[in-house]
Formats: sequence, structure tokens, C-alpha cells
Amino acid sequence: MIAVTTLDEFIIDRQDDFPFATGDLSRLLRDIGFASKIVHREVNMAGLVDITGAYGSENIQGEEQQKLDVFADEVFIKALRHGGEVCGIASEEKDDFIAFENEKSIQGKYVLAMDPLDGSSNIDVNVSIGTIFSIYRRKTEAGTKATMEDFLQPGTEQVAAGYVLYGSSSMLVYTTGSGVNGFTLDPSIGEFCLSHPDMKTSNDGKIFSMNEGNYHLSHKGIQTYLDKCKLEEKTARYIGSLVADFHRNLIKGGVYLYPSTSKARNGKLRLLYECNPLAFIAEQAGGKASDGYTRTMEIEPTELHQRCAYYVGSKNMVDEIEGLLK
Repeated sequence: MIAVTTLDEFIIDRQDDFPFATGDLSRLLRDIGFASKIVHREVNMAGLVDITGAYGSENIQGEEQQKLDVFADEVFIKALRHGGEVCGIASEEKDDFIAFENEKSIQGKYVLAMDPLDGSSNIDVNVSIGTIFSIYRRKTEAGTKATMEDFLQPGTEQVAAGYVLYGSSSMLVYTTGSGVNGFTLDPSIGEFCLSHPDMKTSNDGKIFSMNEGNYHLSHKGIQTYLDKCKLEEKTARYIGSLVADFHRNLIKGGVYLYPSTSKARNGKLRLLYECNPLAFIAEQAGGKASDGYTRTMEIEPTELHQRCAYYVGSKNMVDEIEGLLK
């Protein structure tokens, strides 16, 4: 029998790697793993039960919510409120952050920012989607309600970040600042098992990922970069699910681009719960993330749903984009 390491075993074994290790962060990561298994189950039932399609409302971004968006949001909030390790949650699906008030959670040492179901518009066509999460130590005193101060922290203050990819297999990838590790869900035993230890990305890659429908709306430097990629016969790959595009480029080497455009001056991706967590993972794997001028994790957030331009992936490719923009 082949020996496997489950997510729970790995977290316990690596607990000493966590900043301020007390076991709380370990339990929080296990709660995230548990919630993602429930979402995985529902995603895999899409088409068989009434869980696909529009929910009938819009989120704070002005985007139409999907039924699975709302389901995933509720699952993660319920699991994390029950766990008691976080005192508050900021979600893409909520206008404002949620400050837990129950006796257990108000003592929580962490806050969590998340996109509960990234790429949800692809659910109906069976394309890979994902969950993105970012964890910070709270700034306010334990025993008090979480405030906006707890969430408006630069990415450099993250203590952990990760994503769950719901695809041909479901995979959880996370970092606590000591490398990146990936775990694939084995449905036969209901456990995430270590499948991609110490993940690294290459300094260069052959893949570029961008919605080229925005080509003429983008900075001349971005147009130059895309033209150069084609002349060098690099491969265009764009799924339209951030987690899926990022995951492929992390493994194969490449760069993901979502630039600012004449229609979206600040880009469209959200700094706190999309850009920062994936930037943390990229850097821990040897890659780079930038808005074209500034390291993503050094951008000071001023609002919960702040947007920014985003270039993430192989270091040399991001460096080249920065050079063309500057």
C-alpha cells in the first residue's frame, strides 16, 4: 500500500512553521479544507441538481450572483464561524465584512478574506472554478469585534493564503510563508492528500494568459508584450477562471495578465481576496506578482473591494511587462 500524507497530518506536522503557532491556524486551515469538500460535492453535482444558473441578485461588484456563489459563500462562513479561529470575514459576495459576535469567534486571532467561488460564470459549461482565501492576524484586541482596520492590511502581512481548484480533480494549494504545497482530494477516502510537495514555478515560461478582447483598450506596453509573445511563438492559454489560469501557469511556467484598460482604469481583479493571496503563493514558489509598477503585496489597501491591475507568474515574464509599462 502506498503511504500518503493527508492535509490534516501535514498541517499538524508543519505547525511549528506557522507564525505564532498555537494550533489556531492549523484548525483554521482544516476548517477551510472541510468547507471546500462540501463545495466540491455540490460542484460535482452541477447539472444533476438545481444548483446552476443565476441566483437572481447582484453582488457588490455589480456581477450577477450564481446559485453556487451563494452556496459556497454560506458554507465557508458557517464553517469558519463555527470553528472560532477567525473574528471576521470579508467576502466578494458581501457588501461589507462580517464581524462575528458569538463568544467563541470574538476571541479569534485571525481575519479571512475570500472569493468563495472564483470563475462561477463558467459553472454552467463545466469549466474549472475555484476558491481563493487570504488569512491575516487581526490588528484589534481579541475579545472585541473586528473592524475595517483588521482587513485593510497589505499582502506582506498575510500569514497564510491558498486556493482550491475544482476541476478534473479537486486540489487545495496553500502557503504559510514556508513554501507552497498542493493536496489532491481522494474522493474514495474523503481526504486531501499531498500530491505536489514544495511547488516551484520556472523563471521563464511559454504561456501567456489574457483576455485579448481587451487588447485595444490596454496600455501600449501591454500591446507590445502580446505582439512580442506571438512573434516568439509563445502559447496563448486563457480559461477565464483566475484560479485555473494561475494554477496551470504555476505548474507549467507562464504569466497571467489582467491590465488596467480605458474602461477599467484600476483593473478588475480585487486586491484583498484575489490578487494578494495568489501573489503570496507565486512568490513562495519563486514567481512574481505586480500591478506593473509596484509589488502587489506592498500595495496599501484603502477599501475592502479595491481593484488593481495584475500581472502574476514566472518572474522574468513579469519583469519584462514592468519594463514595457515603465
